Formats: sequence, C-alpha cells, structure tokens
Amino acid sequence: MSVTTASPSMTSNTAPQVIHPLWVRVTHWINAVAMVVMIMSGWQIYNASPLFPFVFPREITLGGWLAGALLWHFAAMWLLVINGIVYVTLGVLTGRFRRKFLPISPHAVVADVRAALTFRLSHDDLSIYNAVQKLLYLGVILAGFVVVLSGLAIWKPVQLQMLTAIFGGYDAARYVHFFAMAGIVGFLIIHVVLALLVPKTLRSMITGR
Repeated sequence: MSVTTASPSMTSNTAPQVIHPLWVRVTHWINAVAMVVMIMSGWQIYNASPLFPFVFPREITLGGWLAGALLWHFAAMWLLVINGIVYVTLGVLTGRFRRKFLPISPHAVVADVRAALTFRLSHDDLSIYNAVQKLLYLGVILAGFVVVLSGLAIWKPVQLQMLTAIFGGYDAARYVHFFAMAGIVGFLIIHVVLALLVPKTLRSMITGR
C-alpha cells in the first residue's frame, strides 16, 4: 500500500497578496499629514483676508495668527511637493498608475455610482479599483497639482508673474486655490468615510496586505 505525500507547494500557505507596496504606504501617510497641516493652516490664512462672507472656526485652524499659519503652510507645502514628486514618479515608472487608474470611462463611472448608491458596489478585491475610485484618485492628483501651482502664483506673484497670469491674475489665483482646496477636502471626507465603512481598506494601507 503506497502512501501519497503532499508536495511542499500543496501544504504551504499562500502568502497574502501585497496590495500596497511600502513606497505607496509611506507616501500615502506623509501626504495625509501634509494635507491636513496645509488645509488647517490655509484656513487660518484665509481668515486673515476672506474671499467669501464667512470664516473658519478658530478651533479647526492652525498657526494661531497669519504669520504662524504661513510658517506651517510653507513647511507643509514643501513636504507635500517633495512627497508628491516621489509618489507620481514611482507611480509612473512602476506602471502602478496605468494598472490601477486605467482604463476609465463615463459609462463605468455612472454604473459604479449607481451601484454605490444602492449598496451593491463590491469591495471584495481591494487590489482592483472601481471606476469611482479611479475618478476620485485621478481628480485629487490633479487638484494637488492645481493647489500647488496656484499657491506658488499667490506666494510669488511678481517673480512668477507668468504663472500668476495663467490663473488670471492674483485675485483669480486665490479663488482657484480655494476651490482646489475645497475639492481636496471633499475627497478626504469621502475617503475617510469609506475607510470607516470598509475597515479592511484602512488595514491594507497600514500592513500592505
């Protein structure tokens, strides 16, 4: 009577799939910190010269006063820019952006929005982004470019007068900067809510698996 033994490949456990490599997780969390600091300090800067008939509550601002807010804002800006360059460069060179964000179509976005609104949008495979996620991630990357460029146009309107002119002048650049910031805040709110509704997405961004 012969005894059949299982091969090592049959008995060994399959290693968990790596969804987010280390560089994605590190840049993600650095970006999160930089964004929060920039937004809170930006609200304090906004309060010094509001664009609209409202100001942000002091409790959710950073810096205490205009000069302090500017120091926090510029420090976070450089962190955001350097981290963003690393993230985008690696995203393009490794092909992650192409695999994760493309293809995307209006039809797919509409279909996934409908599925989300009826609680039928699947989150079983975290390695695959649905069309709504693709649109949001591409949108926030674009908003990040706009917020940095418009911020530079506001910061150095004389030295970077060509950039400021592209935005329609100093005052127009302030509005562009504000609405780009608002778009990023909207993304963060949706991002956090979805992470709370689907906790395994948060766990995967910490462990990578």
